[in-house]
Amino acid sequence: MELLVMPKGNKYIVEDRKQRLLYTIKKKGFGQKYNLLDASNYVLYTIVQTGDDRKPAFTIVLNDTTFMKLECKSLFLDPTINADGKTVKYSIASKDRREFDLILDGNTVGHIKTKVTVTNELHYDIEIENTAFDDYIPLFAVAIDKTFGDMNRQK
Repeated sequence: MELLVMPKGNKYIVEDRKQRLLYTIKKKGFGQKYNLLDASNYVLYTIVQTGDDRKPAFTIVLNDTTFMKLECKSLFLDPTINADGKTVKYSIASKDRREFDLILDGNTVGHIKTKVTVTNELHYDIEIENTAFDDYIPLFAVAIDKTFGDMNRQK
């Protein structure tokens, strides 16, 4: 499965390869909360930034309970975000903060590539195996944007 995550104002648009809108990720109120909505505007997940800029951390919430915790292990040397859920464990690993491997339980199941547009916006191309895909995967791109986005824009 291939997805494109693009920022638009205070939200993100998620499209498939044929440019069909699949999800919208909208900022919720004040602070660092974003809701993941499907094409019919139903809230699927919420991602909340819980850590500071030095040690970014996020929580993905499903039905008012914590579904998964994302924690940045390193910003500079081997930039990695670990995502621990009750049934799955992802490692979102990179060497350059631009191209990330999605590693599920030790196996690489996909990639997230950061692309800089001419207007200095960052877009994220997600390529993931169909068997490993779930609705929360686009939230990984939001976590990457919030963690490494400012550094990538300055390059």
